[in-house]
Amino acid sequence: MSIRSHLLLATGAVAGVLAFAPAQAQDAVKIGLILPMTGGQASTGKQIDNAVKLYMQQNGDSVAGKKIEIILKDDAAVPDNTKRLAQELIVNDKVSFIAGFGVTPAALAAAPLATQAKIPEIVMAAGTSIITERSPYIVRTSFTLAQSSTIIGDWAAKNGIKKVATLTSDYAPGNDALNFFKQNFTAGGGEIVEEVKVPLANPDFAPFLQRMKDAKPDAIFVFVPAGHGGNFMKQYAERGLDKSGIKVIGPGDVMDDDVLNSMAMRRLAPSPRICIPRPIRRLPTRSSSPPTRRRSARVRASWR
Repeated sequence: MSIRSHLLLATGAVAGVLAFAPAQAQDAVKIGLILPMTGGQASTGKQIDNAVKLYMQQNGDSVAGKKIEIILKDDAAVPDNTKRLAQELIVNDKVSFIAGFGVTPAALAAAPLATQAKIPEIVMAAGTSIITERSPYIVRTSFTLAQSSTIIGDWAAKNGIKKVATLTSDYAPGNDALNFFKQNFTAGGGEIVEEVKVPLANPDFAPFLQRMKDAKPDAIFVFVPAGHGGNFMKQYAERGLDKSGIKVIGPGDVMDDDVLNSMAMRRLAPSPRICIPRPIRRLPTRSSSPPTRRRSARVRASWR
């Protein structure tokens, strides 16, 4: 998701968590925030961490007379780390909530602990549909890939795209993105001419992109996790797909705002070859209302 998307969603999540902070006898209500602050998913973690800081800067760090203490832990998007950190936060730090979770495997790893300890797990980013079914103590404040992928499937079928090759990361969110896109695109009369799943860790897209090019689709549907988009778009250009007329469509993760500069693809940014459904991607312009411009300025400042 984009920086602004994560900031807005995570800020809302923080507001919800703080509003329901229990009035315990302890001096502070502790929230364990487990995020990928390093590694390939660090973009997501930093966006959410900045959102938390921005909310507390604007609204204070107390609710109902209780001080809120955020305990940030870096799991590097490794599920074993997530499980260990969640257990430490629950047992040693006595947190009232665990929150964050940049990727689906991390959210799922913490689910049994939330159930056992009867502590709410607030999912602020991970988007696979099944997450909230894994514990009665899980609530999600972000999105699901089903929501964004069905939209682009409908759009493609209605906008002259007849044949699509798909390239998705080989894990649960990638499967969600593929299945829901395919469901709506084919229902609208479209055809999937090639399906490729790429490794989640350190993927080399080049050989897969050559298969995409050889299939001669009208468009490539792409889902890769936040942080991998820069490498994908760079290799898309190196393989000449930017000059082939093959469009890039997808649910948005490939175009994270903070990696746009690293894509070396500025000439493509306004191109009709790229369609990423994200209505709040664009930051407010001069024509926006003063409150909107002020809010946007605070969001941008929080990322610096």
